[in-house]
Amino acid sequence: MFSYRHAFHAGNHADVLKHAVLAHVLDYLNRKDTPYWVIDTHAGAGLYRLDSDWANKNAEYADGIARLWDRNDLPPLFARYMELVRSHNIDGHLRNYPGSPWFTLEALRESDRLRLFEMHPSEAEVLVRNLEHQGRVALRQTTIYDTDGFEGVKALLPPPPRRGLVLIDPSYEDKQDYRRALTTVKEGVKRFATGTYAVWYPQVQRRESNELPRQLERLEVKSWLHVALTVKKPGADGFGLHGSGMFLVNPPYTLHAALKEAMPWLTKLLAQDDRASFTLEHRAG
Repeated sequence: MFSYRHAFHAGNHADVLKHAVLAHVLDYLNRKDTPYWVIDTHAGAGLYRLDSDWANKNAEYADGIARLWDRNDLPPLFARYMELVRSHNIDGHLRNYPGSPWFTLEALRESDRLRLFEMHPSEAEVLVRNLEHQGRVALRQTTIYDTDGFEGVKALLPPPPRRGLVLIDPSYEDKQDYRRALTTVKEGVKRFATGTYAVWYPQVQRRESNELPRQLERLEVKSWLHVALTVKKPGADGFGLHGSGMFLVNPPYTLHAALKEAMPWLTKLLAQDDRASFTLEHRAG
């Protein structure tokens, strides 16, 4: 269970979609003065070097963030995302890629809070080190738990300010993660019905991957949004990531329009063959 390291995949096409959506949700939460919490069930190391040996093993970022880096025609959703990535590469060279915790820290105001779960011992150690370099404000706002995020999130819901986002982003190397992600949302809305829940999932040749968004659609919730990006046809060997998706419960009402404008552009840009496509579905409250 400790074989997965997100550094191998940092900045790939799945990160582009996931983090653009995350940035939009955070900006929406900031529209109100009321404080909020962000709970990240699988935080990773927080910040990644794209010139590291791990990132360069497969250089997945080359077909992800690198394709957006020099573009000047980005739709607003991805222009905002790139603004945040560029803030970690102020010399103009793409070397650093922020994970979900760092996108969140960029957005948090002084009264907001971040709760991070990371079970991988080495990832948790790097996450703590990275956070220590962010200064006293970030340290005061953030708590890191080296325990199971699926279980740990229960004790944090509802968050004290009754506003918040729960990001559920496991590796899915263990196929039980699909079931546990669904259960976490199902139990979460019972404790915190008004919260926003964002579930990332991979498009792989596994029955559970296809079933998860359909199972989430059937939850008794007020509103949801499902966006998915397929960049290529599934591999002939049955392995590999050919796309990814984000399913949100109680999404910002602004997100659907932003994605409707941006997804055709992103699909064309990140396509790896003629099977590239996107899905955008939602149910408004």
